This record gives sequence, C-alpha cells and structure tokens, in this order.
Amino acid sequence: MPRRFLDYAIVTLKGMAMGAADVVPGVSGGTIAFISGIYEELISSINNINLGLLTTLRKEGFTNFWNKLNGNFLLALFLGIFISVLSLAKFLSWLLENHPVLLWSFFFGLVLASIFLVGKEIKKWNLGALVSLVLGAFVAYIITTLPPNENVESLPYLFLSGALAVCAMILPGISGAFILVLLGSYKTILDAVHERDLLMIATVGLGAVFGLLSFARLLKWMFKKFRSITLALLTGFILGSLNKIWPWKRVLEAKVFDEKVIPINPENVSPLAFEGDPQLIQAIGLAVLGFSLIFILERVASKK
Repeated sequence: MPRRFLDYAIVTLKGMAMGAADVVPGVSGGTIAFISGIYEELISSINNINLGLLTTLRKEGFTNFWNKLNGNFLLALFLGIFISVLSLAKFLSWLLENHPVLLWSFFFGLVLASIFLVGKEIKKWNLGALVSLVLGAFVAYIITTLPPNENVESLPYLFLSGALAVCAMILPGISGAFILVLLGSYKTILDAVHERDLLMIATVGLGAVFGLLSFARLLKWMFKKFRSITLALLTGFILGSLNKIWPWKRVLEAKVFDEKVIPINPENVSPLAFEGDPQLIQAIGLAVLGFSLIFILERVASKK
C-alpha cells in the first residue's frame, strides 16, 4: 500500500526524534529508528544506494531511479533529522548542561523500554541468539567505559573515524559522537567545521559515506540470513549502552573538548545518594514517562 502525505509526515517526525537523540552524546539515533519501526527500511534504503542507480537514472528515467532509491522515505526522514538538529540542538544542549539528570532519566526510560520492544521481535530463541545478546551487551558496555584518546589529526585516521562513527550512529545503543570522543577525533572535527577546513571535512565525510554504504550491506545480509541472531545482538547493544545513560553519576575525572567539559571517568551511583534533591522525584517520573511512552506508541501503532 503506497504511503500518503500523512505517512511521510510521520516519517519526518521519526527523523526529528532520531536527530534529537543524536544530539545527546551517549544516545543513538539507531535506537530511535528501531523503536519507531523504521530501522530495517532505513538499512534497506541505504543499501539501495549503488552505482546501479546511475544506470537506472540514465536508462529508465528519474521516476524509476527515485522509486528504486525509496527517495520519498529517505527525503522525509533526513528532512526530519535536519530540522531536529537545527531547531532542537541548542535546547537539548541547554538541558544537558542545566538539567542533565532529568534529560538522562527520560532517555533511560525510553531506551530501557526499547530493549523489551526489540526483544519481542526475536521469534526464535536459541543458543546463538543468547550468545549474541550477551556478546552485544558486553561489547557495548566495554565501549562505554573506554577512556577517550588524545586529539588526532591524521587524514587516514579521520577517514576511519568518520566510517566508524557513522556505523555506530546506525547501530542501536552506540552513539556516533561518543565514538569520535573515544577515537580522539571529536575536537579535531569540531575545529575543522568551525575553521571551514574543507580537506578535513571532506575526508571525514567520505569516510562516513564509505562506512554507511558498506555497513548497511552487512546489516541487510545479517537480517536476511540470521534475523533472530542479529536482533539479539542489537538488543544486547542497547542493553550494554544503559551504563552510559544511567542518570545518576559521580564524576571522578573530566576533560575539556572545545570548551565543553566531558566526563571521562564517571561512576554510576544509586538515586538514593541524591535523597533530598528536589529533582529526584521529577527524574524518576520522567524515566517512568519515557518507559511508558514506548508501549503507548506501540499500542497505538498496532491498532492502526
């Protein structure tokens, strides 16, 4: 059944949610794509981008080229991401600076609920799926505990950074911005954007395109051949990432990146350590709201 204008408007809203998540370091837009039910279509659409599209454009015209690309879907989605980054980035950055516990609490509830939602999609539980779940959780957890590297400016390294960061962005549970911090490329890329260093920007961009196209092919193949195992692996990634977005932390060490203080050795603590804090009840309420919102949206979607 072809999509109507309202359907594409909803895809744009989902793109806005993905963009908002990507602005917050530690939250992956891929998780939001999974929650909102567009993950596999996104992977398939990215996988459609190849040299064969140029042949289709030349021989069959723009309409067939656009349909093969799933252009309406990609346009609506990336429009939402673009709108969100432009309009919500400043607001979310302000929340992150001034009310981090409240923001993290909402996202923690959201991501926690998504584990159950994605896990429900695994139709066949076996030893392979269980091993994949544990492996995914272990890898994601280890990634969240790694210390960031020092600033690196080598062009081949920046190409690799772009490729790995974009792979992380489309993986549920792993933040692309956080990967850049770990690799030591975060400040270099920010400086390149501020200083309009086109060579560095182009290098990172090419790496991102290479990573996106190659990784999408791998994911599509995995979904086709090993669907349950792939879903279990992605569920594990989301589970392991909860360590990063636990709202209540005690910062043991921090570094400054582009005038922003980024904790590099935070310790998770119990909410009871903040007993008496007027924000504690609000934070728990927001976590419950984020958790409930996922199941409310799923029920609405299933009724439709």
